[in-house]
Amino acid sequence: MPPPGCPAHGLGPGGLRRLYGPEADADPIALYERLRREHGALAPVLLPGDREAWLVLGHRENLEVSRTPSLFSRDSRLWRDMQEGKVPPDHPLAPLTMWQPLCVFAEGEEHERLRRAVTESLSRFEARGIRRYVTRFAHQLIDEFEPEGRADLVEQFADQLPLRVITQLFGMPEHHGPRLIDAAKDMIRGSETAVASNDYITEALQELVDRKRASPGHDVASKLIEHPARLTNDEVREHLRVVLVSANEPTVNLIANTLRLVLTDQRFRATLAGGHMTLPDALEQVLWDEPPMTTNIGRWATGDAQLAGKTIKAGDMLLLGLAAGNADPQIRPDKSTPMHGNRSHLAFSGGPHECPGQDLGRAIVDTGIDTLLTRLPDLRLAVPEERLTWETALMSRRLVALPVEFAARRKNAAPRQGPGVPSVELPPLQPREPASVPMPPVAPPPEPASWWTRLKQKMQGR
Repeated sequence: MPPPGCPAHGLGPGGLRRLYGPEADADPIALYERLRREHGALAPVLLPGDREAWLVLGHRENLEVSRTPSLFSRDSRLWRDMQEGKVPPDHPLAPLTMWQPLCVFAEGEEHERLRRAVTESLSRFEARGIRRYVTRFAHQLIDEFEPEGRADLVEQFADQLPLRVITQLFGMPEHHGPRLIDAAKDMIRGSETAVASNDYITEALQELVDRKRASPGHDVASKLIEHPARLTNDEVREHLRVVLVSANEPTVNLIANTLRLVLTDQRFRATLAGGHMTLPDALEQVLWDEPPMTTNIGRWATGDAQLAGKTIKAGDMLLLGLAAGNADPQIRPDKSTPMHGNRSHLAFSGGPHECPGQDLGRAIVDTGIDTLLTRLPDLRLAVPEERLTWETALMSRRLVALPVEFAARRKNAAPRQGPGVPSVELPPLQPREPASVPMPPVAPPPEPASWWTRLKQKMQGR
C-alpha cells in the first residue's frame, strides 16, 4: 500500500492518473506538470467514475483542438462512453456533458445561429451601464462589512458580486441570488449533488423565461426571446444557464485570485503601485498565472486523429488544459517574465467556442476591484499567507477564504444609491450614461500613502 501523499494514490485502472481524488485535490498544477513530464503535450487521464479521457497540456495543442471542430467537436453525442451507457443521467459529469439544444454543443450553422443570439443579446447592454451597476452592487457589499474593519473577501465580496450583476442583467428577482450562487458552484465542481443543483438552476430559469414571455423587459432573457433566431423556450432557458455558469464561477475566481496577488505578491503589488501596469493589464497577468478555470470539458473526436504524436480514437473525450497550456515551457520558459496586456492566454479557451461572456467578466472584475481598493485603500491580509487554502474541483481551483483587515469606518446613515434608485431593488438596466455615486467622507490614508493611492495619483497625473 503506498504511503500517504505518494503519487501512486492518484493512479487508477491501466496505471492512468486521476484528475479527481487526493492527488488532484492536493495540487492540480503539480499534477499537470507531472503528466507533462510523463507524456508530453497530451496525457491520458481518468475522470470521475474512472472514465478515460485525454488532457491537452500544450499551448499550441490546446489551440489546435479548440480551433478544429471538424476533428474535435463540442457535440457530446459523439462520446463513446455516452453511447455505451457508461454516463447515466445521475453521473457527476452528466450536467456538463449531456447533450442539450444550445450553442456549446453545436457546430457549424446551428452553432452560429445560437451563439449569435447570445452574443447579440449581451451586446445590447452598454459596457458603461453594466459598470454602473457593478459599482452600485460593490458599494452595497462594502457597506455591509466596512464598519467591522475586517472581512472575508471571498465570501462577502467575490462570491456575491458577479451573480448580483448577472441576475440584474437577466431580470431575475434578487432573492434567487444566494441559492443560485450555491447551485452554480456545486454544479461546476461535478459533485454528487451536481444533478440536483442543475435541476434547481433549470427550474429557476424556466420560471424566468415563462415570466418574460408574458411580460418582456430590457434584460438578457427578453432579448433572447425577441431575437430573430427565434429560440424555443428550452433554447432560451439553456442559453441563460450557459451565461450564468460561464460568467459567474470564472469571475468569482478571477476577483479572488487578483485580490490575493495584490495582498501577498510584493512584485505584483510593486508593479501596480509603480504605474508599470494598469488594473486591466494586471488582470491579464492573473489570467496567465492563475486562470479562473483550470480545465474545460470537453471536445470529442469525430474520427481517428493524430495529436502531439498520439492517436486519438473516434469518440474519445479531450479536456482543454487551460492552466497547463498557460504554463507550457515552449511558450513561457521563464514564468517570471511579465505578460502584461498579453491576451494570448487560454483562460477563456479559443476558437469558435471561446467564452462569450469574457468581456462581461472583465468589466465586473475591473470595476469591482477598483471600487473596493478605492473605498478601502489600507486593505491588508489578516492571516499569514501560508494559511490560505484552496478547494479543488475538476475544472477549477477556488480560494476558500481571503481574510482581510482595514480601518473601520462609520456606517453611513443613508443607503448608498444613485438618483431614482429604490433601496430594495434596482430598476431594470438601461443603456444610459452612468449616474454619479455619492461617496462617504473617508479619512486620509496614513503616511506614507497606500500603494493604491500612489498608483491613482500617478495615473491621474499623466
